[in-house]
Amino acid sequence: MPELEVKNHPCSDGVAIVIFGVTGDLSRRKLMPALYENAKFDRLPKPLYLIGFARRSWDDEKMRSVLRQGLLDYGRTNPIDEQVLNQLLENAYYIESTFQDSAGYTQLYQVLNDLGVQNTLFYLATPPGQYATIVEKIGKSELESCPGGWRRIVVEKPFGRDLESAKALDATLHTVFSEDQIYRMDHYLGKETVQNILAFRFGNGIFEPLWNRNNIDHIQITMAESEGVGTRAGYYDRAGVVRDVFQNHLLQLLTLTAMEAPAVFSPKAVRDEKVKVLNSVNNITGEVALHNTFRAQYVSGSINGERVPSYRDEPNVAPDSITETYMAARLFVNNWRWAGVPFYLRSGKRLPKRVTEIAIQFKQIPLSLFGQRNLAGEAPNVLVMRIQPNEGITLFLGAKVPGGAMRIEPVEMRFSYAEAFGESNPEAYERLLLDCLMGDATLFNRSDEVGEAWRLAQGIIDAWDEQGLENLPVYEAGTQGPHGADDFIMRFNHHWRKI
Repeated sequence: MPELEVKNHPCSDGVAIVIFGVTGDLSRRKLMPALYENAKFDRLPKPLYLIGFARRSWDDEKMRSVLRQGLLDYGRTNPIDEQVLNQLLENAYYIESTFQDSAGYTQLYQVLNDLGVQNTLFYLATPPGQYATIVEKIGKSELESCPGGWRRIVVEKPFGRDLESAKALDATLHTVFSEDQIYRMDHYLGKETVQNILAFRFGNGIFEPLWNRNNIDHIQITMAESEGVGTRAGYYDRAGVVRDVFQNHLLQLLTLTAMEAPAVFSPKAVRDEKVKVLNSVNNITGEVALHNTFRAQYVSGSINGERVPSYRDEPNVAPDSITETYMAARLFVNNWRWAGVPFYLRSGKRLPKRVTEIAIQFKQIPLSLFGQRNLAGEAPNVLVMRIQPNEGITLFLGAKVPGGAMRIEPVEMRFSYAEAFGESNPEAYERLLLDCLMGDATLFNRSDEVGEAWRLAQGIIDAWDEQGLENLPVYEAGTQGPHGADDFIMRFNHHWRKI
């Protein structure tokens, strides 16, 4: 498997990972498997303590049992190394407390003191509504002080539900923690293929000279899902695509695609360049936002031969909901490299298949040299970076068809991660948890980056709210999406790639 780089651990006195909300799915599905994989390859500091904090009537043994089962159910390797797992769980302890009860934080402080822990990673694996309470309680206890060691906090997305709440959360975090102690977790940045965008761009001399407005016609960033809202319907109906994936995942992919090469590969340098991209994106508000976005909602249809309900018929969705399940947007990065190049971002539920990709559409040659129609298409050269599934890179070219006539048709040059490196890539949480322990914030969102992303999303949200629609355009589940989305991009003389 690909190796994760591990520097010398600055944790000579051990580390405690305190998981608030340890009884939730995140701990079982993601955190425990990630910790086990890192422990198996001896990447974790020693000693390492796991301390769960939640209100259920559990004890140490119950928590250990649940985490063990989580690894068995969701871990990516089999069989399990029992020795590694037992060593990981023997230092696992549980504190029963509500997040509002100060006594629980006093007990937590006492446990850390008894264990002699100098370094603590607080992990907020709770609903976002609890973040402010937990941070304030940590601040009012003795937990935030750390003579001779460090304290860090991990906050899972979403970072607020709009610009105002994001600013309020940020202010609350900064009353207790400094910016270099805050790790805003967006698991998308931990994916190997997402990180490889930078390696591909800046590690190859072939493509970077072409990566600009002189050679690129437009860029399409697609995040398609075949699944519906499922058990997340209650949250999703309050969020929609714009809050769920546009404000974070799609804009993250845009920054990595458009950013300049950092002077050094350090947290500050990389994040500085990402923020510059968001600063350069055109302000999209009011009529400009309506002109440059499109939204729709899925109705009943068939996926893989199975009939699925419409969005409004999903459990916990309001029967008159106008929450979007599909959105498309056209953005411009107004800097020297990208001036005039449109970035099309789209995402939707209940599309034909699950696909995340970045398609770089190069400009067409100025004229046909062969006196015949170019059968490779109006713009035959496309570079596609596939994030998921079937991770890889495909370059579409025009080539001569064998025979006497000079006919050009499209061909593909493919690179597959699975074929080159094997199937077992580290999960995102493996890399990100390790980075938290090491103090490497490169793959985490900085405060100003979150604010800029919300600035763009908020302009769209406000424009849609002011539009006051009672119904949205619809698309049948299992299709390529709404016809209106095709009309939207065709207004600008472009076409969507087939999902």
